[in-house]
Amino acid sequence: MTVGVLAFHGDFAEHLEVLRNLKVKCIEVLSLDDLKKVSHLIIPGGESTVIGKFLESTGVGAAIKKRVNKRSLAIYGTCAGAILLARTVKGKNPPKSLKLMNITIERNAYGSQMQSFQADIGVKGLAKPLPATFIRAPIILDHGSAEILAEYGGHPVLVREGRILAGTFHPEVRGQEQIHRIFLTM
Repeated sequence: MTVGVLAFHGDFAEHLEVLRNLKVKCIEVLSLDDLKKVSHLIIPGGESTVIGKFLESTGVGAAIKKRVNKRSLAIYGTCAGAILLARTVKGKNPPKSLKLMNITIERNAYGSQMQSFQADIGVKGLAKPLPATFIRAPIILDHGSAEILAEYGGHPVLVREGRILAGTFHPEVRGQEQIHRIFLTM
């Protein structure tokens, strides 16, 4: 197994560090050739509009969609990554998403950077609550047929649909491995 982290923008370095700590072979994904080398892909947090434009202009987005449809790629999107996986994106200036997951998500739903926060959340399959960091976080308004793995404030914050995992918080900023471990089993 080789895990790729989309490394064009956002907190990709933190995801790579978590994967290295887990002793998982991982690479930065910046091109179609890089994408061909991975069985799992993480789309990190950052600015969803910027990441979306990169995916579209390079053809990486189209290749991701093709691989997901063939079931040859598992994906984990955190924050902006979750926005880009959603079928429907609400909020000011929504980016063009990949529409890979039947969820509706709202960008920056908790507010600006100043309203970022941490909260303990219960995650299905974990014995202890997980301290979660929400940075300009989106809210999943409708989870469709996706399985809810964690909630906060009455909204899903971690959902799984097939081989796709989407979270509205950032476990990588604290070096937490639990959610990455869940992803690696997909």
